[in-house]
Amino acid sequence: MEIDPFIFRFSIFILSIFIGYYVVWSVTPSLHTPLMSVTNAISSVIIVGAIIAALAGENQNILDTANIFGFLAIILAAVNIFGGFLVTQRMLAMYKKKKKDKK
Repeated sequence: MEIDPFIFRFSIFILSIFIGYYVVWSVTPSLHTPLMSVTNAISSVIIVGAIIAALAGENQNILDTANIFGFLAIILAAVNIFGGFLVTQRMLAMYKKKKKDKK
């Protein structure tokens, strides 16, 4: 008896959802900033692939499906990167000591 490849891949996908959920929610706040930096690095690689997808295809037809999804991927990855930097800055500001005014 042979297992359908779709069922095999789908079961791996479902298992990875559960594992990812438990891994992400068990991260302590002190590790959040380094992990966010890694996420930003991954998103920058996604932007490179999205640019390639957005520029793929023929020059005459700019509204291909690949071009539209590539452009959408560029926008979403850029929002993820800039949002990640904002969250990282905010987290780092929480750990800075407040300066007391000397009189």
